[in-house]
Amino acid sequence: MFEGFDAVVLARAQFAFTMSFHIVFPAFSVGLASYLAVLEALWLWTGREVYINLFNYWLKIFAVAFGMGVVSGIVMSYQFGTNWSAFADKTGPVIGPLMAYEVLTAFFLEAGFLGVMLFGLERVGHRLHFVATLMVATGTLISAFWILSANSWMQTPAGYAVNADGQFIAADWLKVIFNPSFPYRLVHMVLAAYLTTALVVGAVGAFHLLRDQHLAGPRVMFSMAMWMAALVAPIQIVAGDQHGLNTLEHQPTKIMAMEGHFDSHPDGAPLILFGLPDMDAGKVKYALEVPRLGSLILKHSLDAPLNGLDTVPRENWPPVPVTFWAFRIMVGLGFLIFALGLFSLLARYIGTLYQSRLLHLFAAAMGPAGLIAVLAGWFTTETGRQPFTVYGLLRTAESASPLAAPAVGSSLAAFAIVYFAVFTAGVVYLLRLMAQPPHPGEQGPSSSLPARAAGITPAVEGVMR
Repeated sequence: MFEGFDAVVLARAQFAFTMSFHIVFPAFSVGLASYLAVLEALWLWTGREVYINLFNYWLKIFAVAFGMGVVSGIVMSYQFGTNWSAFADKTGPVIGPLMAYEVLTAFFLEAGFLGVMLFGLERVGHRLHFVATLMVATGTLISAFWILSANSWMQTPAGYAVNADGQFIAADWLKVIFNPSFPYRLVHMVLAAYLTTALVVGAVGAFHLLRDQHLAGPRVMFSMAMWMAALVAPIQIVAGDQHGLNTLEHQPTKIMAMEGHFDSHPDGAPLILFGLPDMDAGKVKYALEVPRLGSLILKHSLDAPLNGLDTVPRENWPPVPVTFWAFRIMVGLGFLIFALGLFSLLARYIGTLYQSRLLHLFAAAMGPAGLIAVLAGWFTTETGRQPFTVYGLLRTAESASPLAAPAVGSSLAAFAIVYFAVFTAGVVYLLRLMAQPPHPGEQGPSSSLPARAAGITPAVEGVMR
């Protein structure tokens, strides 16, 4: 049934599909792991029961989200060997070690302490348990470091050489790891993870406050989430601006697609707010634009010239409509998050943070906004890099495995069926956990494992006595 399709397009669709499911779980887990560390630290510092109740409440949610992220990530690694073997062969000497470093430094750290974090609160001592929580939170950040380093190298390759077999090899590992776009991507993604978690936590708190304004747990979680939105959203806007300037320097074609600039503007480029990009016609139809504002944002001068896609060979154009609209979704949601933070500051100032139904409805509606913004940002990044897997050096068409379209299409269909079944069940379970408010004496994840793995069991010991 897939005979008429392009195998490369199907392989790209399969990777995009699995990545779209995967990326939201690490983004949520990175922020939630740090949030759990803060909650446990506050509990140890203040002794207030509300913090340990919230810790145990969100720990159960973290366990499920973390597991779903691991499962969905493992599948993606296999696709490098099945659908993208040419890419794996040519970039393996660079990408392979970076992925191995992530496993050795981050995944082992997370795996080593995760069990203690989930089940060891009353078994290893509170301070040692807090160390385990810190190690898991640190592991998620280290994981983000290496994954973003690998992806950033594909966006802005540096420190490499090409051997006799046409493979990319590392000539300078520091330049490979700390490639030109990596610092900007790392900051932007980590902040996005924290905001994503804050919005989910804030939405859950707002949902329960709409039912009962006097619940201690939802009040605390909502207040903490709104502080994060108010403080981090403006920082994220600045970080995004700096990331955009870095992209203009190293990936100008991506910026042209993001801004919808088909034509060059020697006397100042407009900011196109909305429109319908038409790649065949080479213009944005029905464009709503602000004259010269694009040059002001990108080059901090109203009259600064900006090149357009008319300076780029058409075969090197990215898919402009996807990049254009994904970027606007991300930016639009970013400003809505900023507005939520400002609204919460106003409500906090006038003393209605826990009573304002309008604020609570706004926060509840914004719950999935961070996840959607992360997806939109990823689509902007990855589609804007096309038609290359390694920007300017290795084309996507040259990276795919020599597979027939039916083989790729059938696996894509199988993934779609399994993913929708499994992950829908997982998300429904997460929503069911969130639908119940944290209670006094909230318990963390339960384990059915015996308290003793060896020796005389309590039952036998009792009989012997």
